[in-house]
Amino acid sequence: MSEKNVVETSEAEIAVHWQEEDYYMPSPTFIGQANLTDESIFERFSLDNFPDYYTEFAELLTWYKYWDEVLDTSDAPCWKWFKGGKLNASYNCIDRHLKDNKNKTAIHFVPELEEERVQHVTYQELYVRVNEFAALLRDTAGLKRGDRVTIHMPMSAELPITMLACARLGVIHSVVFGGFSASACADRVVDSQSRVLITMDAYYRAGNLLNHKAVDDEACELAAADGQKVDQLLIWQRYPGKMSTDSPLVEGRDIVVNDELKKYYGARVEPEQMLSEDPLFLMYTSGTTGKPKGCQHSTGGYLSYVTAMSKYIQDIHPEDVYWCMADIGWITGHSFIVYGPLALCASSVIYEGVPTYPDAGRSWRIAQELDVNIFHTAPTAIRALRKIGPDEPAKYDYNFKHMTTVGEPIEPEVWKWYEREVGKGKAVIVDTYWQTETGGFLCSTVPGIQGMKPGSAGPGVPGIHPIIFDENGEVLPSGSGKAGNICIQNPWPGCFMTIWGDRDRFVDTYFSMYNKDPNSKDWRDWPYLTGDAAVEAPDGYFRILGRIDDVINVSGHRLGTKEIESAALTVEEVAEAAVVPVNHEIKGKEPELYVSLKPGYEATPELQQKIADAITFQIGKIAKCKNVWIVPDMPKTRSGKIMRRVLGAISNRGDVGNVMTLANPEIVEEIQNMVGE
Repeated sequence: MSEKNVVETSEAEIAVHWQEEDYYMPSPTFIGQANLTDESIFERFSLDNFPDYYTEFAELLTWYKYWDEVLDTSDAPCWKWFKGGKLNASYNCIDRHLKDNKNKTAIHFVPELEEERVQHVTYQELYVRVNEFAALLRDTAGLKRGDRVTIHMPMSAELPITMLACARLGVIHSVVFGGFSASACADRVVDSQSRVLITMDAYYRAGNLLNHKAVDDEACELAAADGQKVDQLLIWQRYPGKMSTDSPLVEGRDIVVNDELKKYYGARVEPEQMLSEDPLFLMYTSGTTGKPKGCQHSTGGYLSYVTAMSKYIQDIHPEDVYWCMADIGWITGHSFIVYGPLALCASSVIYEGVPTYPDAGRSWRIAQELDVNIFHTAPTAIRALRKIGPDEPAKYDYNFKHMTTVGEPIEPEVWKWYEREVGKGKAVIVDTYWQTETGGFLCSTVPGIQGMKPGSAGPGVPGIHPIIFDENGEVLPSGSGKAGNICIQNPWPGCFMTIWGDRDRFVDTYFSMYNKDPNSKDWRDWPYLTGDAAVEAPDGYFRILGRIDDVINVSGHRLGTKEIESAALTVEEVAEAAVVPVNHEIKGKEPELYVSLKPGYEATPELQQKIADAITFQIGKIAKCKNVWIVPDMPKTRSGKIMRRVLGAISNRGDVGNVMTLANPEIVEEIQNMVGE
């Protein structure tokens, strides 16, 4: 192994010290029922057959009119898929299932309070409710095809109903994560020029009924100050028939949806026949740097892609009970709670609250009660469940055939716990790599065909052809032991079409780095830049090392933060780890590590040393951390992501900014005192 550690890297490359893990193979039982076991798919989906192979995905949908052209590259790199085809997303997710499956549950809504009953919304009920709300949007709110609407709602059955009602009318929806602040919501209202904002009066989070309407009252004020007036605020009630907020209604602007709907009893709205390239929704990526970017996703391309990914990678069958724990306010929730599963006539679970309320067994009780057999969550949640309830899954009788991890790279140690404890050694795992911009998966194993490898996302999914470039545009081949910028060589239907209102930023951010001819109409000249660092193993599996911006340059060696965090997590006592770069006058930067411990362990100087030793043992002296801080908890967003930016500011004695929107703002001062002025 010592040979491997002396691979010379240039400034443009990233040193990699991963040891590849062994394969875990899917069980014969899983393969026997899998949607995709035909290995010839990789041949069919080779670049030689591009773009025509994607018609297989489009054929999963019902079209009013077939397309004239599979891929239109005339406005490269703003690709148009299935050009000239006509369809409706709401029709594909609801109407077409009614003939055979109207009594089937479409949505299981699980309230956070355990004493409240689970709501089981059938496809027939979903059809009725979407039609009535679409009529309200059209007649009360005066919305029409092409208008934009901002939706700032918590996890509820009413959220997909609202989205599908918009899609029925051809109204472009922009869903804002419920936990976002008034100013984040206002930014998106302004950018999308929405004159209607849809909200809910209140929702539960960690046992508290939060006043959500108050946030949107403020969002309306902020948007108006920025030049975009919200004419109507539509308010769903958490408890139909009563208001759960003390924020007063604003005359002439606020409309209580549950009251207004009585006018539309029995209404039916013919779905708009949308062009495949018409926008279905905008999804804003966080604006940590500059203005948030509104990713514009198409109707036909996006819906075909997420339906295929749900069928072949998530392995969803109509009889499955499928629970994706993400929030619908993120792209994962759009693609893999709403559009993909419902297009396949699955039963999709929506849970209102936090996965550890009122205790660490809650997720497994939900799984047992609803007989969930496909489970989809993020490493953040897996690490939290492993930290506070490592022994909980064993207490419950549920049976997952398939589990997903999504959102960030998962450390091999955490992957193995997930497989062994949550999956009980029986479930297959897909470690999916993708982005808001990509609409659906880029890399993952096909669960019925390929072996899994802890910590590795796997190869490109069928049809996706990744490539790794260094900063000079040289290809880093598989097995080189060097990491670089992972790019996708070819367009795909799930990819966003442009940034809303800012084509130049779209081209510049995602395509300009490796494009040699800005006037080219040939897709081969436009590799898509993900902005992530990755290494390709000899077997063609990709390991994602985090954002290129998160690479720490120590004395000319570029180290991926994820690798250092993974090394820290091999220490048994460690629950979570976050690495931040600290300025150093000689080395340029050096890594500083923050860790939190599993319950029952004490922070001691010996443990600090043990963690520091694990990193130099796994990676080498080059990754030696300036300090190892054992903290009571990490500063986290409401969705559970560790705020490395805040930790970086503390380490570099900078301004931590406004931390009041964090789930645990009090922890910031505690860490500042520990790290010292």
